[in-house]
Order: sequence, then C-alpha cells, then structure tokens
Amino acid sequence: MPYRLLAKAATRATGRLGWGRGALGALLGIGLAGMLGLVVNHDLAPFLIAPMGAAAVLIFVVPASPLAQPWSVIGGNLLSTLVGLAVHALLPASPWCGALAVAGAIAVMSLARCLHPPGGACALFACLFTGPAALLIGAVLANVAALVACGWLWNNLTGHPWPHHARAVPPLPAYSPDDLDAVLEEWDEVLDVSREDLDALFRAVEAKAQARLRAGR
Repeated sequence: MPYRLLAKAATRATGRLGWGRGALGALLGIGLAGMLGLVVNHDLAPFLIAPMGAAAVLIFVVPASPLAQPWSVIGGNLLSTLVGLAVHALLPASPWCGALAVAGAIAVMSLARCLHPPGGACALFACLFTGPAALLIGAVLANVAALVACGWLWNNLTGHPWPHHARAVPPLPAYSPDDLDAVLEEWDEVLDVSREDLDALFRAVEAKAQARLRAGR
C-alpha cells in the first residue's frame, strides 16, 4: 500500500512516532505560547494566533519535515506576518488583498528558505487584522518563541533530535524494495516524502552513478 508505513505510525498512540507524543507536545507548546502571549499583550487580543495550531502539528508530529525546522517556524511565521501587515497598510481591504498577502508570503518564505505552511495563514490573518500592528507582531513573536523552545526541548527529550539532520549512510551499489522498507521501519520516522518517491529518487541516483562509472568519470 502506498502509505502503509505512515498509516501504521498514525494509528499508534505510543512510541517515538505515536500520536500521543505529538499531542502532548502540542498541548505543552500551545499552552506555553498562550501564556507567553498573555505576558506580552496582557489582556489585549491577540495573545494566541490561530496559525500556531498548524505550526504545532508540524513541530511535534513531523519534526523531521523540512517545513518544521526552527528557521522555517521562525522565519516563515514572522516574515509572512510582516508581508500581511504591509499589504494591509498599502491596499484597501478586498479578497484580492488577502490573496496577494498569501502569494507574497509564499514568495518571501521561498526566497528566505523558510517555507512553512502556517506562514500563509499568518499572512492572511495579518492582512485582515484591524488592530495595532505592534500587538500582532508581539503576539507572533511570543507564540513562535514559545513553540520553538518547547519544540526543541520536547523533541530532543523524546528521541527526535531537533533541528533534524539526515542520517549519514555509506553508499551501497544497489538495494531492493525490501531493504528500503526495512530501513524505514528501523528509522521509525515520519517523512514528508512518500515511499514511492524515495524509491524513485534512489533508483535515479543509482542509474546516474552507474552511468558515470561506465563512462570512467
């Protein structure tokens, strides 16, 4: 089945990949983000930004994802918020204003190498926000700082080194699909790449390597 390993991990509550670990991490992260947001903004809204819920899913459930790394979380949310505020300040409110904010956020995040899906929501929220910009920026800063700090502590304590670094594996001349399945099972890691894409990538690299060796380069 295409997503057999992912489905197996998603239905398990315990262990390094169990949803219980991710749910508890999100509970702690969002709770801390809200408390710090209240300290920064006191009783003024917003003290907790909705896109942080999506960020928590990435940080605590798929910490190996490129979209969930610390710079992606920090840069993606903050830069996107600034883009949304800029669009709000320069253009009158309209559906296209929100569309431009999200599009601009995607461009800025891509250029800054911090692509982070909740950043699109931050840009849209900022574009529609009618309060003082300083309040929103303060809330986002507080929320992001709390999530990153909690993500670093929780993921490392529960066996997921974060920031994530790919494992160094010595090159081998060839492998079988069973070998790939065995390694994915041993790594016990949720990746943002399907098994089929991994298999296709590895085989394409093998073909290139074999062609280079045959050519004597």
